[in-house]
Amino acid sequence: MECTTSRVQQLAQELKMTSDDFIGEMRKRGCSEPTASKIWQGLYEEFKDFNDNDIYLSNLRKAADVLKVSTGSLLPR
Repeated sequence: MECTTSRVQQLAQELKMTSDDFIGEMRKRGCSEPTASKIWQGLYEEFKDFNDNDIYLSNLRKAADVLKVSTGSLLPR
């Protein structure tokens, strides 16, 4: 069984941060739990047109703050 890890999960793992910790920190910054969970799962990484990703941009900034990285490091290569 292959396990895929999102970019957010990889960065959180380096900080020894669990999904609950990440989602809790995102909630403190005003992000809804469902959106924080989608970001944790990496669902924002799958889009065809950059405009499809617009709803996540402000929340990605929050995630970058939680993970202590630049927003650009969360975007897929």
